[in-house]
Amino acid sequence: MFEKIKLQLLKLKNIPRSTLKKWAIGLPAAGILLSVLFYLSIYWGMWGKIPSEQELKDLKQNEATEIFSSEGKLIGKYYIFDRQPVLYEELPQHLIDALVATEDVRFYEHSGIDSRSLMRVFFKTLLMGDESSGGGSTITLQLAKNLFGRKDYGHLSIVVNKLRESVIAGRLEDIYSKDEIIGLYFNTVPFSDNTWGIESAARKFYNTPASELTLTQGATLVGTLKASHYYNPRLFPERSLARRNVVLSQMKKYDYLSEEKYAQYKQQPLALEYQYFNSNEGVAPYFRSQLKKDVAAILDTLENENGEKFNIYRDGLQIYTTLDYDMQLLAEEAMTEHMSALQKNFEKAYGKWAPWKKERLITASLEQTEQYKSLSKAGWKQEKIMDSLHRKVEMQLFDWGKKKMVNASIADSIQHYMKFLNMGMINLEPSTGAVKSWVGGINHKYFKYDHVAQSKRQVGSTFKPVVYTAAVEAGIDPCTYYSVREVTYEGGWTPTNSGEEEDPFVNYPMAVALANSINTIAVKVLFDVGLNNVLDQAKKMGFPPNLPPYPSIALGTAELSAADLAGSYASFANGGKPTQPYYITEIKDKYGNTLVKFEPKVAKDHAFSNTTRQVMIEMMKATVNEGTAQRLRYKYGLNNDIAGKTGTTQDNRDGWFVGITPNLVSVTWAGADDPRIKFPSTALGQGANSALPAFALMMQKMNKDPQFKEITQARFEAPSANVQMMLDCEPMERDNFLERLFSKNVAPGQNDQQKKDKKGLFSKIKGLFKKKN
Repeated sequence: MFEKIKLQLLKLKNIPRSTLKKWAIGLPAAGILLSVLFYLSIYWGMWGKIPSEQELKDLKQNEATEIFSSEGKLIGKYYIFDRQPVLYEELPQHLIDALVATEDVRFYEHSGIDSRSLMRVFFKTLLMGDESSGGGSTITLQLAKNLFGRKDYGHLSIVVNKLRESVIAGRLEDIYSKDEIIGLYFNTVPFSDNTWGIESAARKFYNTPASELTLTQGATLVGTLKASHYYNPRLFPERSLARRNVVLSQMKKYDYLSEEKYAQYKQQPLALEYQYFNSNEGVAPYFRSQLKKDVAAILDTLENENGEKFNIYRDGLQIYTTLDYDMQLLAEEAMTEHMSALQKNFEKAYGKWAPWKKERLITASLEQTEQYKSLSKAGWKQEKIMDSLHRKVEMQLFDWGKKKMVNASIADSIQHYMKFLNMGMINLEPSTGAVKSWVGGINHKYFKYDHVAQSKRQVGSTFKPVVYTAAVEAGIDPCTYYSVREVTYEGGWTPTNSGEEEDPFVNYPMAVALANSINTIAVKVLFDVGLNNVLDQAKKMGFPPNLPPYPSIALGTAELSAADLAGSYASFANGGKPTQPYYITEIKDKYGNTLVKFEPKVAKDHAFSNTTRQVMIEMMKATVNEGTAQRLRYKYGLNNDIAGKTGTTQDNRDGWFVGITPNLVSVTWAGADDPRIKFPSTALGQGANSALPAFALMMQKMNKDPQFKEITQARFEAPSANVQMMLDCEPMERDNFLERLFSKNVAPGQNDQQKKDKKGLFSKIKGLFKKKN
């Protein structure tokens, strides 16, 4: 090596002195010229546009869009980075001192650029290629980086980015005061766990606003700025503690902290109070998910003052909703209490014969997954795909009351989640359609599908009030008696009743038939009033126009959402006028200017007469007092004025309950996400057992809270004398003629046997009186 150096020196000796002198002058001059040109190329924007002073004056930071309840409570945010702006005046002095002592001790002396540090970066990094030579950043330079980010320029990246930031920093110092720069910095700097800004960091790690951070808490957060992941206090508490103490040491070194205070504070623990915020957590996650889709569509029709579209994630909008924060919490609590208990009974009832344990169903479900479709498209054979989907890895699975880490495959996960029952519940104000609470499912993190607005399931007997409303409107007396006997209609369709067999010699009036949800009578009423009249009545009540035009609609074969039912049922508590559920009242920009307002959408015309409305309310009150929903009274002890209707679909796949009070309409659905999985019995799956309890538990909680007295203590108006007379009929009558007729068709001496075998008797009667319609 030394020999090579000697040779180079000998060569230099042979070069004329005049030439060496020119090199000595020319090379540095060329270097300086190239450096100046290089800097000017950056300044002039050849390496990317540099914001002008005017643009910096109009500086816009990405701000989260906030969602507010009807009472003005914050219920959620939409953001790319979780940033909540805070004013400089709200920052504790010790937090500012910690930042200056640690990141930029000459902050109040320079004009955005610390010349000594910058020269070190320029010469060591550019000329010597030492990329580990240090940053040399001031708080202002870091602010420039936070605001405008960095780009990849290959080997020159660090130099180009640093020089770009120096230009921006100089302009920032010309425009803003030192205090304003500190405020901007704290609002833009990234902290651990993808958290932006000191306010969000304070709330996330210590569950407190930035203004109330203690000195050690502030020092901990400032300490993470050196390397936000490496010093993450949640993940690496020991590193974070050591780094915090370095910050305290810097504060002592620069006289922001006395020796005694330093000794005291460095002994304190981190003491985190971590709060995790995301779209799956917090109040009303399903509601917020649906709201985001609706707001995005609305914003697509609006423009700001510059003619640009608004951005829901960046523009700091304010969305005001109809949601009642406290009612939402109670609805979610009620759902959790009921569904966790129902799930246990559901799994116990099936035991080892559960459908989600059947290989055929698991395989069919796996074939619908994105993983299966992707591998199949790539040409994998069935056997190889299944082997892949059965490979076990560590994963987290949801279960009621806990989340567990297990070794499981995709197939195991499918089987695990297939067994869960889900729920959708919506509560709205009938006079306006304002949504007061929205529970779209049991857990938004694991079950994204919303069972309030997205899911459409057969509604079962909750459609029967439409049939009876059409009948009363058509002039059929509510005291008209109908036989419970089964009838076979054209096409061989024979509607049957669930539960115990009805006495074939009994006739019921419509009022009793609705209260007890008797299928055979509902169909007979439909044929009496006419299918088209029933469909027309449904349309007037706000049901979707594409209802199936078949007689089976009387039993609820139409597939509707909980939101569809809620708006239509509101007509019974809103003077006969249906409403459209709505939940956005106003959207404002970040400055508080109103962008758009929304008003209730209540039908102009009455769907039925006030007499019909009173009749139907009384008939549905009977459902609660004496019929299929009477457990509201005897089991849950509710004394509120409630009308309602239960619903159970074929094969017990869906359970429904609609509860009506003068000032609240509630619709609840319960069932499995996969319609191939049903309740094992009517006792478990009927709406009175699967859906009604969530409403009952919510009402119990509301009864205990005085703020809901306008709902819980509201009373329906007394029915008119005419309506009372229309409903004044015996709850049943016996068909004596048929009893006598039947007795004549039985051989003498067989009456005792008939009494012993009632089931056989009913079967013979069915055979005698089935007919084609």
